[in-house]
Amino acid sequence: MQYTSKSPLYPAGIPVGIIMMEAKVPYPPGSPNNARTFPFPVTYASIRGATYESLIYAPQFDELRERFIQAGRVLVEQGVKAVVGSCGFMVLFQRELTANLPVPVFSSSLLQMPLIAQTIAPEKKIGIITFSGDSLSDKHMDIATAGLSLNYVIHGLENRPAFRAAVHEESGTLDFQAVEADVVAEALAMQQQHNDLGAILLECTDLPPYAAAVAEATGLPVYDVNSLIRWAFTAVEPVRYAHIR
Repeated sequence: MQYTSKSPLYPAGIPVGIIMMEAKVPYPPGSPNNARTFPFPVTYASIRGATYESLIYAPQFDELRERFIQAGRVLVEQGVKAVVGSCGFMVLFQRELTANLPVPVFSSSLLQMPLIAQTIAPEKKIGIITFSGDSLSDKHMDIATAGLSLNYVIHGLENRPAFRAAVHEESGTLDFQAVEADVVAEALAMQQQHNDLGAILLECTDLPPYAAAVAEATGLPVYDVNSLIRWAFTAVEPVRYAHIR
């Protein structure tokens, strides 16, 4: 067997590269920004200036576009086989990244929407829990749904106190149990308001640590960025099965 070197600067054997924004938020296991979350190696590239303000509250698409592409190229240079985003709002850059990178790009958990819609009855809705309901625009959703007419509702966590303090306000500390209670409460409120939910999709990449609690409380399947990343990994690193002789 022969091996080839792609770069003299980086370690080999890292299949997934994650683009990070700037945020002073603790990342417990379950967060894609915590490398211990995954059973396979991941690496990271950070984008300076990609803050909540410039990426979410008041998107500066033109200012950030080249920084996103360059971060993707850095990851590709390191040898990754797939590039993923660490914020659901990065879906804004999905088309630009795929047009400029030679590997598949999975910018946002929201990209799972068309697939999720195929798994539930047509009259059922996808319940989206997001970092900021006011900030998730028609443009984000048009890219995420590939222009398809899908049935969904959006609930934001911006007014949940523990989540707001830890994430929106970047306090630097995170009370896991309190944030989990906030996320579960929002999921149950959404389910109560919309009794036709068929699945829940967590937009925010700070939410996967609480996915199991949401699934237990609601009885619904729950998707997040980690379900997307694991799917991406199995596409670029398919399992080799032993053959019975």
